[in-house]
Amino acid sequence: MAYTFFLDGVQLPVTPPSLRVRIRNQNKTITLINEAEVNLLKTAGLTEISFNALLPQAPYPFATYPSGFRSADYYLDVLNRLKTRKDSAGNLMPFQFVCSRVMPSGKPLFDTNFRVSLEEYDIKEDAGDGFDLTVSISLKQYRDYGTKTVTITQPITQGAPATAQTNQARPAQSTPQPRTHTVVSGDTLWNIAKKNLGDGSRYGEIFDLNKDKIKTPNLIYPGQVLILP
Repeated sequence: MAYTFFLDGVQLPVTPPSLRVRIRNQNKTITLINEAEVNLLKTAGLTEISFNALLPQAPYPFATYPSGFRSADYYLDVLNRLKTRKDSAGNLMPFQFVCSRVMPSGKPLFDTNFRVSLEEYDIKEDAGDGFDLTVSISLKQYRDYGTKTVTITQPITQGAPATAQTNQARPAQSTPQPRTHTVVSGDTLWNIAKKNLGDGSRYGEIFDLNKDKIKTPNLIYPGQVLILP
């Protein structure tokens, strides 16, 4: 089975040997007055994802480079950008993490696909690894949220209690998740456009959105996750 990891659309050159996905618990256990213990069920906490990634300094035959060989420095720059990138309002931005799974026959399995934040990453250099680097990466699921503002008004009559007015909630900061298509054996950009966009001649739009993964429109591989218009 083939695994492919993508950080904000950038494919890691060597698939990590293992992936840990932790679904955090928020349930609460309380004891009632009759000493019975009950469990208060809560929505699951934010999912945490962690893995170790090898960043080669040479184009090994087992490494994959959809847009040509990139040294470890390129991927370190990507991690730095994901850790520090801000929107026009100065807020740090989440990004998309995708782990694509494909059977040797080309049949796609389920994807792990989250919007996440880059919590931390550790860079390890070991003489036993030559010039290659290993990076331990920790991600956390990102959920959109909204906030309310409250205005406290002073009482008009002396001794009257203060009142609080709740303003309409500000809309949540939301970045629409892009539609994607996982390439399977036999796929072409034309039939992907026909299936997902209703018009095969729109394959050029898919190519333009995925130039970082596709060298030419007729060269795609099973397991690639393509962004759709």
